[in-house]
Amino acid sequence: MAASQNFEDLLPVMAKKLGGDGLIGELCNGFSLLMDRDKGVITFESLKRNSAMLGLQDLGDDDLRSMLKEGDFDGDGALNQMEFCVLMFRLSPELMEASQFLVEEALEQEFEDFH
Repeated sequence: MAASQNFEDLLPVMAKKLGGDGLIGELCNGFSLLMDRDKGVITFESLKRNSAMLGLQDLGDDDLRSMLKEGDFDGDGALNQMEFCVLMFRLSPELMEASQFLVEEALEQEFEDFH
């Protein structure tokens, strides 16, 4: 995706300021801004129509379609709220690393507690 070259990853900053619950709340707000109100999912049309609100007005149709395709796990051509949140985390390498570390730490603790 060509636009990702200019993408500034703000999720880690938001996570630090808002905490986990606050970050999820903001992701849900972002989803609500981009979704098709009638369908309850983010479609190509709703993403194209509403992307300027998030500063993505310079993305072309191919970039928008790529975003949808990358996050569309169930293959329905749209993003539900869970797919959107997962995509946002996947697009944030720093947040993914932190999440992986927390999961590994939790698993290690579980293993120690088990023994």
